[in-house]
Amino acid sequence: MNIHTGEIQLAPYKEKYKEVIQTFTLPSEQVQFTSDPSALLEKAKSDYTKNVIVILDHNGVPVGLFALETGDRVKEFTDNEDALLLTSFSINHNRQRKGFAKKSLLLLEEFVKRYFPIKNEVVLAVNERNIPAQNLYAKVGFQDKGFRRMGPIGQQIIMHLPIMK
Repeated sequence: MNIHTGEIQLAPYKEKYKEVIQTFTLPSEQVQFTSDPSALLEKAKSDYTKNVIVILDHNGVPVGLFALETGDRVKEFTDNEDALLLTSFSINHNRQRKGFAKKSLLLLEEFVKRYFPIKNEVVLAVNERNIPAQNLYAKVGFQDKGFRRMGPIGQQIIMHLPIMK
């Protein structure tokens, strides 16, 4: 069952979405901060801890995606054993600036409650130079609790979204 607002939906990845997702592009300034959507799909094939979530528009067409990770990698970002790690968030370039990112993240808590009922938090790492992403995550309820780590291209801010039961 998908989680939706009427305008957008969050859905677990299915093979039927692959063809559209493989056409996704990202602006050059965003490529450095996230995974290529096709690469995410490839990695998820061999890593069962990467749960790919597809963001669908009101017609059921993919406009973005991200992963909710459940494996040992989560421990690199939090001591909370009941946390999920959000990674590889992206919206297709030609669908950006239409509110899909914000609306999809506002559905995240409900999605986690449905598909990961024992989890009580979502964490993510955002590069300190990626100000637009930091602002977006803060607007939808992610909190900066002061935790930092070095990432592949610089300092990262760890942000936390509590999942209220």
